[in-house]
Amino acid sequence: MKKNSRKSTIWNLPNKITITRILLSCVIVVVLVLPFDMMGINVPKLFIDEKIVVDVKYLVAGVLFIIASLTDFFDGQIARRRNLVTDFGKMIDAIADKMLVNSVLIILAAAGFIHPIIPVIIVMRDSVVNSIKMIAGSKGKVVAAIKSGKLKTACLMLGITLTLFYNLPFELYNIRVADFLLFLAAVLSLVSCVQYYMMNKNLLFD
Repeated sequence: MKKNSRKSTIWNLPNKITITRILLSCVIVVVLVLPFDMMGINVPKLFIDEKIVVDVKYLVAGVLFIIASLTDFFDGQIARRRNLVTDFGKMIDAIADKMLVNSVLIILAAAGFIHPIIPVIIVMRDSVVNSIKMIAGSKGKVVAAIKSGKLKTACLMLGITLTLFYNLPFELYNIRVADFLLFLAAVLSLVSCVQYYMMNKNLLFD
């Protein structure tokens, strides 16, 4: 009975939603990196305003990214409202977030859509903050999310979504909203990293 109870706790609704985000992340990566041309698959392209060429695979990835981002909101809301927060859920939620965001950032940088420094900053910041949380957790302390980190995530999600959609409709007016949001997310990543360090430096050197 205890084993079945533990299984039902681990595979509760919020965790199933989180697993769905991981699967969607894998699908997005496949859609973005699969060499369709070499496989003889003709991916259609759209011509907008006679100067913007849109590869449909990025639009498909953009829709999937929006869906995956929404699951990040719902799994947390459901877990808190139904008191279904588990250590397993916290772990896979963090994994799912990094898989979704960091993989897409790296692919967009490799494809020339964004500057490579953005994924470099994001990945380095995540490594530092996760290490701080791990050390704090080993000492029985919980490192709560901070406002700059939440704002960074919001800018990152919006920036990636707009980039996948070729910064439309802002691109028609030559307004680089996607680039601005990603640049702001990179700056906020550095700010939040410093804040996490300053708030927990006593734990690190205890």
